[in-house]
Amino acid sequence: MTTPIWNSNALAIAARPLFVLLVLVPLSLSAQTPVAVQVSPASTPGQANIVDVTTLAPDIALDIRYAGSDNFTGRVVPGYEAPRCYLLQPVAQALARVQRGLRAQGYRLQVFDCYRPVHSVKAFVAWVHDAGDQIAKPRYYPNVDKSQLLDGYIAETSGHSRAATVDLGVLDCRKGDCTAVDMGTGFDRFDPLAHTANPQITAAQKQNRQLLLDAMQAQGFANYPMEWWHYTFKPEPTPTTSYDFPVR
Repeated sequence: MTTPIWNSNALAIAARPLFVLLVLVPLSLSAQTPVAVQVSPASTPGQANIVDVTTLAPDIALDIRYAGSDNFTGRVVPGYEAPRCYLLQPVAQALARVQRGLRAQGYRLQVFDCYRPVHSVKAFVAWVHDAGDQIAKPRYYPNVDKSQLLDGYIAETSGHSRAATVDLGVLDCRKGDCTAVDMGTGFDRFDPLAHTANPQITAAQKQNRQLLLDAMQAQGFANYPMEWWHYTFKPEPTPTTSYDFPVR
């Protein structure tokens, strides 16, 4: 399930926005040195040096799923008040370079999620513990019991909250209209088939995943091997700081 070139999902810590919380947690599963992680008191993107990615790459296609009902919860996620992609300045700049490289080949990035507030992550965890809410199971986790989603799929603390992680796919624009390339599963499909190196996908699907992997790695992003869409910029600009202002 893992390879040397992929790092495991980065960790963040949940807290209320007006407080600073220090907790000892590992930065990654492969680097177990405890570090102090804090939730920033920043209440706006500007205070956190976080920018709207479309100001640097306006042709990136935004499909921010948690700002609408087309996601595994079946409803708008708390903390998402607008379909926008926020990332720390150097991460956004790197993603803009990925976009330029793919556009030169006739492709375009399709972004599903970027910065995720800490309280949004807490809402995900609360949803997992609500066993009666299974509205999106047929589409997003048909082969996995909801109670098992915290085992590698939904993190109790998320690297997205550090504004250096992005979920995305690729659109093929070579024939005019842009269409999503076939990655073998949809975004947020909680299933082993979504593992980036799953051997059961077709040759074409493997090639499409490799296209995204190569483009992202070239600009410093590392893939989380359980999700073909999940990438974190390395080294992270603020590896010990999470953020909790809403996406608006």
